[in-house]
Amino acid sequence: MSAMLLTGHGDVDKLVYRDDVPTPQPGPGEVLVRVTATAKNNTDRKAREGLYPVKKGEVTSFAMGGEPTLTFPRIQGADIAGRVVAVGEGVDPARLGERGLLDFNLYPDARRDINLTPDYYGHGADGGFAEYVAVPSDQFHHVPNPELSDAELAALGMCSYQTAYHMMTSARVSAGERVLVSGASGGVGTALIQLCRIVGAIPYAVSQPEKAAALKALGAEAVIDRGDLDGFAERVLAATGGAPIDAVMDLVGGEMTDCFIDTMIQDMKARTSYPRLSIAGASGGNISEILWTRIYLYQVQIFGVSHGTREEAEQLIAWIRSGELRPVLHAAFPLSELHAAERYFVSRGSNFLGKVVIVPDSQWNEHGAPFALASSPSSQSSANQEPRP
Repeated sequence: MSAMLLTGHGDVDKLVYRDDVPTPQPGPGEVLVRVTATAKNNTDRKAREGLYPVKKGEVTSFAMGGEPTLTFPRIQGADIAGRVVAVGEGVDPARLGERGLLDFNLYPDARRDINLTPDYYGHGADGGFAEYVAVPSDQFHHVPNPELSDAELAALGMCSYQTAYHMMTSARVSAGERVLVSGASGGVGTALIQLCRIVGAIPYAVSQPEKAAALKALGAEAVIDRGDLDGFAERVLAATGGAPIDAVMDLVGGEMTDCFIDTMIQDMKARTSYPRLSIAGASGGNISEILWTRIYLYQVQIFGVSHGTREEAEQLIAWIRSGELRPVLHAAFPLSELHAAERYFVSRGSNFLGKVVIVPDSQWNEHGAPFALASSPSSQSSANQEPRP
């Protein structure tokens, strides 16, 4: 099969496209999925560049279970949509032909409500930047919804949505609460806005002013400019009518984190619950300087979040099937153009909102071409590109 192999830590030159990679075979309890679309996530880049240190100065990926699981070569890509084309021992053959979405986690055990050593497909096992992938049958969830294209289904993938939902469940976000969402235009941010509305919370987005209309259409109550730190807390409070933020979903880190805390501790007498800071990213910097007195005197509760649980994944699938979650798809790229997709992803401009998906070249005409960027080489050549069987 064709696949993009990550051959080591480094830049995009470490991603090598090959068409002679052995097709995986489904083992007991597994299904073989023909991949039709896989959403890109920031974790793909961070793992490739070795930006998951737990000690200063490390260039590495995470090994929460004690042993490194990212070995090379590795096929990345966590948020996989596709169709079952073969089943392993013990799997009902009636699943053949099912379209579905993968719960991307490599769970350490069968527990449904906790996940203490998170890992995922595309990191600790081969993922979806390929034509086929073998995955556990109980984690490949059937999503027949005809109103969703395969690219849109991949854009609803668990890496973003489950991370977002676990940020909220960890911080016990409830109906009526005001929630500040940083990084609001990305995959996790757009997921947080939708999920807040589903549970009845009120999301306030931190983003660029140019994206305000789109974010409000998605469900944001207001959009606060991320580029101006002076008076940030005051501008947030102006948007809330003077009421403090109940919980912050922090995907940025760096110097912004202290500003986010400010939005929660302006008037403690007006609060009805403890300030809560849920952290699942550090796009603005991996080190934040915070006075610990601000944390313990104001009783700020901090939650570190990476992945969620089986229960949360199943709830998200139910919301996708019911149509309560909507895809936010920005563009599609062919798998062979993953280098271009990676560069575009990190240099995205003010018009970028939502997810980029990667489609195998053999599936491009059907599942990728309708969502190609107008200026991309793939959009100019797709009319002459024949799908491979």
